[in-house]
Amino acid sequence: MRQARPRWFSISRRSKDSMRLTGLDSRAMPTREASPIATAEILAVGAELLVGETRDTNSGDLARHLTELGVEVRRMAQLPDGLDVISGAVADALERVDLVITTGGLGPTPDDLTREGIARAIGEEPTVDAALETWLREIWDRRGLPFSDVNLKQAWLIPSATAMGNLHGTAPGWWVELDRGLVIALPGPPRELHPMWMDHALPRLQARGLGVDRAAETLRLTGIGESMVVDLIGKDLLEADNPRMATYARADSVDVRISAVSVGSQPAEALVEASVAALSPRIDPYLFARGEDDWPVALSARIGARRLATAEIGTAGYLGLLLGTARFLVAAEQRHDRQADASWLASDVRLRLGAEIGLAVVAEETDDDMRVEVAVDIAGDVSTATQSVFRGGDTGRRRAANAAAAALWRRLAR
Repeated sequence: MRQARPRWFSISRRSKDSMRLTGLDSRAMPTREASPIATAEILAVGAELLVGETRDTNSGDLARHLTELGVEVRRMAQLPDGLDVISGAVADALERVDLVITTGGLGPTPDDLTREGIARAIGEEPTVDAALETWLREIWDRRGLPFSDVNLKQAWLIPSATAMGNLHGTAPGWWVELDRGLVIALPGPPRELHPMWMDHALPRLQARGLGVDRAAETLRLTGIGESMVVDLIGKDLLEADNPRMATYARADSVDVRISAVSVGSQPAEALVEASVAALSPRIDPYLFARGEDDWPVALSARIGARRLATAEIGTAGYLGLLLGTARFLVAAEQRHDRQADASWLASDVRLRLGAEIGLAVVAEETDDDMRVEVAVDIAGDVSTATQSVFRGGDTGRRRAANAAAAALWRRLAR
């Protein structure tokens, strides 16, 4: 096979016994003129991902990071160890987005086919790189182990690829730059992937131009179902491209996420805030938090310096878990007297524990749902509310706890 000349790959000779692959030297790399990378797809390769033996945490981590940097991740996929599948997925992704990231499939065994898949997708032939081969053989020499020719595929490069160093394994990554986009191949093990991404791939991406002006905000609603939120917002807003709105049903809320990219002289953040302002008349009665704020944060703003004590029956302690990190919470009691009245419980726990506010919830399964009684005692002024929450069992108990937090939040708004 033809020996490919290495590019942006270096071997650091700290000592004869400590040869290490250092990977990309960003100071030596030329910057290629290209438009900023605005869109990406992530392809996780490995049969173990599709049978549940291994969880794909890499894709989520990469997607989160790219989104924070202004790159829209349009698709994430898990692929089996099949050459046709991998090559087809890479080729298709290059038609849709600016950046394709693969994870996994860079090992030495016959079923590690990511390199072959990328090569086939772009029509290039992999060859053994002399510097990579030297580095690999020295690793085996230091271990006192015989070097098998099977490992040579980890020394492959294609003409459009440069190697990215791996100080935690034997699988160098690939940086593949094409006129139609970029492909970055990262190893599957997180302890190898994360350093390669942070130390080698990301600096070069940022030097090249990464992301566009993008902003997003999440509005967290309570006391309303997702279908009702959709009706409240309106089909015209939900189907708009920029800003874009989407709803998500969570365990403790219905979230509305608004995202935008800049248009002309209008920054993305201004577009998002304008949308939030337009939605306010419709959603303010249900809006309890923004971003990643949760019930402790939302309630803290209304409770102030006062202290809260809670008592719960039939919820398996979920109310205490929901509020457990709150600085205002004096104590959270689980009670087992099924005959207790919620209003009596709220007053009892407030007085016994010396709190200004008492909150009690009593949940009882009725057929397939849960009947929930909530009481709030603020300095002796008691209010109660009864409702039915969808589903019984553990789901119903969690929703009962959430209903109690929502009832307290509404009462504190008076």
